[in-house]
Amino acid sequence: MAIVTGRTNGDTGGGDTAGTPAPADTGIPASAGAGRGPARAVSEPGRIRQPVALIRLLTGLIAIALTLLLADYARATTGGIAADVAEAAELVPRPLAGLAGGLTTAAVLLVPVVLAARRLLGPDRRRALQQVSDGLLAAVLAYGATLLLDLWADGVAPVSLLAALTQALPGGALGHTEPVYGYLAPVLAFMTASGNREHRAPWAVLALSGLAGLAGGYATPTALLLGLLIGWTGAHGTLYAVGTPDPLPRPGEILRALRESGLHPAEAHPAGPDRYLVRQADDRPDLDVQLLDRQAVTAAAVQRAWRRLRLRTAPHPRALRSPRAGLEHEALVTYAALAAGVRTRRIAATAGLGQDTALIAYEHLPGRTLDRLPDEEITDDLLADAWRQLARLQRRETAHRALVPSSLLVDATGAVHLVDFADGDIAASELVLRCDIAQLLTTLALRAGAARSVHTAVIVLGADTVEAALPLLQPIALARTTRHALKHTARPTAAARTDGPAGPGPDEAAAGGGGLLEEIRAEVLRTRPQAEVRPVRLERLRPRTLLAVVGGVVAGWLLIPQLFAAEDNPISAVADADPAWLALALLAAALSHVTAAMGFVGFVPERLDFRNAVLAQLAGAFVKLVSPGGVGGIALNTRLLQRAGIPTAQALSSVGVGQLIGLVLHLLQLGAFVYLLDLQPGGSELDALPAVVGGLAGAAALLAVVSAVPPARRWLAARLRPLTTEVLPRLLDLLRSPARLAVGLTGQLLVSICLIGCLYCCTRAIGREPSFASVAVVFLVGNAAGNVAPTPGGAGAVDGALIALLQQTASMEKGGALAAVATYRLLTLILPVLPGWAAMTWLQRRRAL
Repeated sequence: MAIVTGRTNGDTGGGDTAGTPAPADTGIPASAGAGRGPARAVSEPGRIRQPVALIRLLTGLIAIALTLLLADYARATTGGIAADVAEAAELVPRPLAGLAGGLTTAAVLLVPVVLAARRLLGPDRRRALQQVSDGLLAAVLAYGATLLLDLWADGVAPVSLLAALTQALPGGALGHTEPVYGYLAPVLAFMTASGNREHRAPWAVLALSGLAGLAGGYATPTALLLGLLIGWTGAHGTLYAVGTPDPLPRPGEILRALRESGLHPAEAHPAGPDRYLVRQADDRPDLDVQLLDRQAVTAAAVQRAWRRLRLRTAPHPRALRSPRAGLEHEALVTYAALAAGVRTRRIAATAGLGQDTALIAYEHLPGRTLDRLPDEEITDDLLADAWRQLARLQRRETAHRALVPSSLLVDATGAVHLVDFADGDIAASELVLRCDIAQLLTTLALRAGAARSVHTAVIVLGADTVEAALPLLQPIALARTTRHALKHTARPTAAARTDGPAGPGPDEAAAGGGGLLEEIRAEVLRTRPQAEVRPVRLERLRPRTLLAVVGGVVAGWLLIPQLFAAEDNPISAVADADPAWLALALLAAALSHVTAAMGFVGFVPERLDFRNAVLAQLAGAFVKLVSPGGVGGIALNTRLLQRAGIPTAQALSSVGVGQLIGLVLHLLQLGAFVYLLDLQPGGSELDALPAVVGGLAGAAALLAVVSAVPPARRWLAARLRPLTTEVLPRLLDLLRSPARLAVGLTGQLLVSICLIGCLYCCTRAIGREPSFASVAVVFLVGNAAGNVAPTPGGAGAVDGALIALLQQTASMEKGGALAAVATYRLLTLILPVLPGWAAMTWLQRRRAL
């Protein structure tokens, strides 16, 4: 399968360019509007499989499922609508309704024939034949789907759903109408798959047919909606499965459009994804032609909409624009750049090619992009010229948003031209303008080093302007290709740093994490030591916040129905709980934070403030609400060590040692309590010990299989390498301090005992008397499930596991298990939130976090 690469702009605060570079002899910049959408997979010559078809297919399936759910669960509403429609239909005379139904049915059946004939008699018969074939296939599949749904509704679906989708046949006939109004689905599928969506007459026929079905009493509104959804969904499913004929215009159509615009094109040569180099007659300058395709820009609609929702500096999603609107926007920003005196390509013509494609033609500008220049040609004068071009844009409050190497074109004289303004903005905000400076700082530093990039920027823009961009120097504000380059570029090459001021030394780079962004910050701070370096928050909505909301909704969805459906109401059980046992449970929950601090500081050879360690564990209860499992606690502990002056590598190693030993102790405790549980009366029925041994044996067998497969063995070795290179040496250092190691081991053991005691006291508080060993097994297994779950605080996973295990292992009824778990989670997850927030705020004010 061949892949035609393109580009998805609008990555973050800047743009993103990942287009395929143009051949060296053409001189066309790789960013000349490079690729207006994601890669398009070619299923066969002349066909492409467009991601937008998959997006629409999934959307259609979700819409069908929601329609069926609403029809079943909102029967009163759907039934009322159907009754109102039926009442209005009775006002139509029966002969007139029958005549209208017959005529519209005949017209609907003729629509595909007329559209197919119109397509086949057009100029491009080969493409028309492909489209008609796709339409026929989609129509057959849609009709088959309606028949299957009818059979399912009649024989398998609940009676309530069938009643919501159907009604009695008109005229007193026996039986009911079809659950899906099947006449419309195949016709709509044919229209959509064959590319006839833009014609108004077929849509009018479909609308009249639907109205006639309602007026005649042969369809309900829900059945009509299902027919339309099935047709639309089946069409896009077919288009994604078999691919669609490439909608991009052929060279002949491009030449014709350019001639109509007053130019004199002679021949067109492909120069990359959606790009052409057009030669003109009579020695006129060549043209760089960029095509704007609706399908390509729409394919990334979901991704761009998410970025726009998440980031304050993300560009407006171009997927919501028509190609003509996108063309107008790019031309407007280009003209604004020219008016500002920026060197860029001049627009020769713009033209529309139907409703789905437009083109913009630039005067050809020979040159090489920054990523194609050898190191010796990247002089300080060239860097300064790039900054001068950006300064002219900034004076007019115009943003480029995609200052990546392929957007900087260098001509034969060494002059820099800024190209590709597809994502640019006029009247841009101060935040977006500073993002451009941060992006260009990073782009030039990747080729010339941080010192030269900052030095030339300060000369041209001034130290104040460069300092103002420092808080925007963060990966999320940069283009995707820049972030990718930063991951694969630990430090600039020595050759790239030969000119200009020397870069930061190894100690400075290590202190800042060793990354290029830290080197750039260090260079700016050399010029302006008082500069503000705290990053500006660019995210409107963080993924972990969304995850917290989703986790809370899922947990509520799972737990709330159980609270009210249980025979023994857990809410009443909690209200009547024994205060003495509740006080003991609260004390155990509070002591767990102290013991967790012991288990943390015991594995850190350096001296720490124990009070800060306890407060950090309490703050973890607040962070737990927005982070999965123990991820938030790990991050807090690492940050606490960093702020205490411990290098990042040693901090991560200490936290890793604690996590590793905690895992070992967890397994040992589980084995011990399972053994004690088996020794209790009736414990032999549980057979817990063989289950644990079997699980460990299965894990050992799986490890042996992985070790026997070379790719899997290499993958496992890569994952274990940090353990052997960092964690184990740190553990060996700890062995030299037995007292500190004993504190860590004791703390790791006691934190589990405290939490087990809290859960045990909760069960006793509601009047149940399980054994301590059974509650310990329940907690150790349920807590492990919570650490694996991706929801904040293990919401849903921990609760469901504890409830099920209390019923099975501790022989508690469902109501009692729900009450005990609800009380336990209230004491360990909900009540510590406010104190955790206060502890985190206090530590931040003391600069301990």
